Amino acid sequence: MTKAAAAKKSSAKAADGASPSKLIDGRIKELGDWRGEMLARIRGLIREADPDVVEEWKWRGVPVWEHDGIICTGETYKEVVKLTFARGAALQDPAGLFNSSLDGNVRRAIDIREGEKINEKALKALIRAAVGLNASKAKKKPAKRSA
Repeated sequence: MTKAAAAKKSSAKAADGASPSKLIDGRIKELGDWRGEMLARIRGLIREADPDVVEEWKWRGVPVWEHDGIICTGETYKEVVKLTFARGAALQDPAGLFNSSLDGNVRRAIDIREGEKINEKALKALIRAAVGLNASKAKKKPAKRSA
């Protein structure tokens, strides 16, 4: 995705007029506890790993990070912050970050509990691998022809 396309896409507004990035800012603030801090930290790591990432707000309140398709989502629950990779089953995970949704054929997730540390280097590598996988899938799609 070009930077211009990313800028255009990230400027999409939610129903109330707020951008996805502003909605994610709001979620972090409204949580007001370790989950908000963790979501903010994860967001920062995603942006460091892929400066061209596009933030979205889907499914009535789920932060989503995309680059040529969904990289991952960031859901918050009472006990965990869940980072779900859309094509996680196809990614190498040498550091063993994936600890949830391990039985499926497509997705994989990382559940982070209060007080747990993030292996930042491994998470950034996983983000970059997901972007690479999305880019390779995007290049293989045949161009649509008009009739």
